Amino acid sequence: MADDMGWGDAGCYGQKLIQTPHIDRLATQGMRFTSAYAGSAVCAPSRSCLMTGQHSGHTRVRWNHSVQNGDRVPLRPEDITVAEVLRDAGYVTGIVGKWGLGEPGTTGIPNRQGFTDWYGFLNQDHAVDYYTDHLWRNEKKEPIPGNQNGAKGEYTTDLFTREALRFIRVNRWNPFFLYLTYTAPHADLQVPSQGVYKDKPWSEIDKNYAAMVTHMDRGIGQVLELLSRLRLAMYTLVVFTSDNGAGHKSGLPLFNGTGPFRGAKGEVYEGGLRVPMIARWPERIAPGSVSDYPWAFWDLLPTAAELARAKTPAGIDGVSVLPVLLGKPGVPKREYLYWESHQKGFHQAIRDGQWKGVRHGLRAPLELYDLTADVGEKSNIADQHPELTARLTTLLNAARTENADYPPEGKTK
Repeated sequence: MADDMGWGDAGCYGQKLIQTPHIDRLATQGMRFTSAYAGSAVCAPSRSCLMTGQHSGHTRVRWNHSVQNGDRVPLRPEDITVAEVLRDAGYVTGIVGKWGLGEPGTTGIPNRQGFTDWYGFLNQDHAVDYYTDHLWRNEKKEPIPGNQNGAKGEYTTDLFTREALRFIRVNRWNPFFLYLTYTAPHADLQVPSQGVYKDKPWSEIDKNYAAMVTHMDRGIGQVLELLSRLRLAMYTLVVFTSDNGAGHKSGLPLFNGTGPFRGAKGEVYEGGLRVPMIARWPERIAPGSVSDYPWAFWDLLPTAAELARAKTPAGIDGVSVLPVLLGKPGVPKREYLYWESHQKGFHQAIRDGQWKGVRHGLRAPLELYDLTADVGEKSNIADQHPELTARLTTLLNAARTENADYPPEGKTK
């Protein structure tokens, strides 16, 4: 998982300026999705959806901070994560990188949410420091020797790749689930070298952003190479994605990270929600295939559960997309996909087939878009389809449960 990498930032999604050879190779060897969605338009809730199999109207963490008091909200003991499901099915479970779902000592830390092996940042504020002087290893702080007293000797992207390689080597003989969640290319835009972009006639922001993506891509290549060298590639499903749409500070005009879509990170238009999604599993997933099947982060848990022959928890919103991945009958049908955002107000979005509904406030009128004809969400056609607009509004009204930390009216007394 990349962080704030847009739908159009990889070569296999049409990017012409940023080099991503290893991500592109994943696409040639597997299936590339054009209508895959993050769990939310920002970091923490998107990851909460990924872990719990619930969309952002039901999952515990629905924004980066509580709307009510500004605190970070942790997962609870009763929240069942994909790591718990796989751990109970006999898998070794590891996370490397950025977590965002629980502070030190809370019920939300990875080791209390199903992960047996954890290394990285606990929250998104700390995660912007690519030369941090410490990271977390399980429940203890671990100093980074090369980054003490302001030194910049160890780049976290490299530390995460190194730790991922260690996890794979140690657990090569066991069934394992590794959640490798890089912080690149999220701002602050720090990188050891601008590499091939150094002499480009671009802004420093653009050079750094491109270099961060390519640097992360190199780490992904190391992971793929190790899987091949250990003869694990044939037995390993690899999925690549990003946690939300392209960030505002990532050189959007030059790279067009949101592709043909409207909006960006934080917004419930397609540019804030659609993400790159590639799945590779040699001899199981057709190489070089492309799918427009719409699915979202909350579908990972039931998909993983089916693969592991584990019981899917009750009360989730996701469906297994394994038939889609394998090109087999039984492609799941669903009523809708749902998202909410708490960025400067309350915003909701719903997708039902080709139709996308957006509203900005519980009592605001619904905007309606036909994604087949208008993927850029430029023409609001709600007035032309009153019955459809009314039905989607009814679904939106029922799609979420109340959560004291995320009242749709904003902060309450």
